[in-house]
Amino acid sequence: MNAELAERFLREGVRDVECLFPDVSGYPRGKLMPAASFAKGNELRIAQAIPMQCVTGEYSYDPIFPDEDPDVRLLPDLRTLKRVPWSSVPRYLAVHDCVELSGELCAFAPRSVLKLVLARYAELGLSAVVAPEIEFYLTAANLDPAQPLQPPKGRGGRAEVGQSAFSLNMLNELAPFWDEFHAALDALGIGGDTWIHEVGTTQYEINLMHGDPLAVADQAFLFKYAAKEIALKHGLNAVFMAKPMAGEAGSSMHLHQSVVDADGQNIFTLADGSASERFLHYIGGLQAYTRELMLIYAPTVNAYRRYVSGSQAPINLEWGYDNRTAGLRVPNSSPAARRVENRIAGADANPYLAIAATLAAGLAGMQEKLSPSAPITGNGYDHAHGLARTFVEAHAQMAQSSSAARLMGADFVRAYLSVKGLEYDSYLREISAWERRYLLPQV
Repeated sequence: MNAELAERFLREGVRDVECLFPDVSGYPRGKLMPAASFAKGNELRIAQAIPMQCVTGEYSYDPIFPDEDPDVRLLPDLRTLKRVPWSSVPRYLAVHDCVELSGELCAFAPRSVLKLVLARYAELGLSAVVAPEIEFYLTAANLDPAQPLQPPKGRGGRAEVGQSAFSLNMLNELAPFWDEFHAALDALGIGGDTWIHEVGTTQYEINLMHGDPLAVADQAFLFKYAAKEIALKHGLNAVFMAKPMAGEAGSSMHLHQSVVDADGQNIFTLADGSASERFLHYIGGLQAYTRELMLIYAPTVNAYRRYVSGSQAPINLEWGYDNRTAGLRVPNSSPAARRVENRIAGADANPYLAIAATLAAGLAGMQEKLSPSAPITGNGYDHAHGLARTFVEAHAQMAQSSSAARLMGADFVRAYLSVKGLEYDSYLREISAWERRYLLPQV
């Protein structure tokens, strides 16, 4: 019994606690628990397969998932316990871990995958530091999924028509949403740095503050949850698809990353301020393993529409200094802030899994002393397209990989491939507007 928590809930009139965890897509799932029961520490369980629920709502029947459909425990991380700012009644939420009844972390839960990668760093006396940049669109309500998304009307009664990148006027057009959203992020303890209107029509970007990867992943998870909930209150959709509108820019989740030792010193920098060998090995690891982990960074069929030459979305794993045409960018910074920006992940990627993948690949590069290619100068789009062009190609690369299981966990990778294959089968059953437009009259 947590007497202090029980007293707080009673004083604030809190009725329920949302016991959340991110599923394989980064979608919040869980149970609503009476506040008094949460304060008492009552045990909470859920089916083991739910962290691997498809976006279609289906479940895989791969033998990796036991026929008995056993339970896992949901254990709260009390550091994430926050009041739900958009709820009309007093309510709290907390992010939970999925833990097997035998005590180990559930291998299918994305939060577990990240925690296990971070444990490898800790064993070496190291800690990773991560800062995501998350892009998303605000659109008008969409009642018919067969119709394309449209920009919403702003305060002047007209919808944005584009050419407003980095405009503060257009950033203010949807002020009621932004005011409530900012307040929600403050209430949830989400450390936002800067906001901008991005290149796309009603596309925006927030930079989260750098920090512990698990805490940052929790913040990114709750950021998406808050954006969607508050957008709906204002008659909008917050859209994190990688390519939600034809002819508009794609949405990414760039991941800035560095590594510090037990004294908090950046191991990417030597005492004289120059780059260390481990810095280059880290980049070598990203180059060596990202192709095999591409399905993590681009987990949907829509994601592969983003990787277009000349779009500032990457098409390869070249790296360079302050070069946004490369998949791996090293920003200009002080020696203490030396870092790598992985520009591969789309906004649709699960933040826990994307962070786990990039940190696992970088660590492997350091441990195996992998050397990167030479840094490029000039236009990265002049180099060959080195990333998977389709979901099918990325799925095959992971399935054939000899390293993905080692980096992300064998049970997780097998389950992930199974779930993603099931989602693709569902996609193939859908007939698109393109097919009706061109094939119906001509074939």
